[in-house]
Amino acid sequence: METRVAVMSIIVEDTSSVETLNNILHEYREHIIGRMGIPYHQKKINIISIALDAPQDVISALSGRVGNLEGVSVKVGVRS
Repeated sequence: METRVAVMSIIVEDTSSVETLNNILHEYREHIIGRMGIPYHQKKINIISIALDAPQDVISALSGRVGNLEGVSVKVGVRS
């Protein structure tokens, strides 16, 4: 199956969603190239960037699950 390289940007405003977020990301670990998390204390948010190499349907499923978490925003950029 053809894969795409994508970058997922996640902003976490509600830290009660972090454990669920980490569990979801763990489920998709085989598609994750790398991940970087930055706490932004001044704004009381956490910023996470995830590089992926996955089929488009996997990227969409992951972003949908993450985006449904309370207090979590997600955007995806995909290499065409």
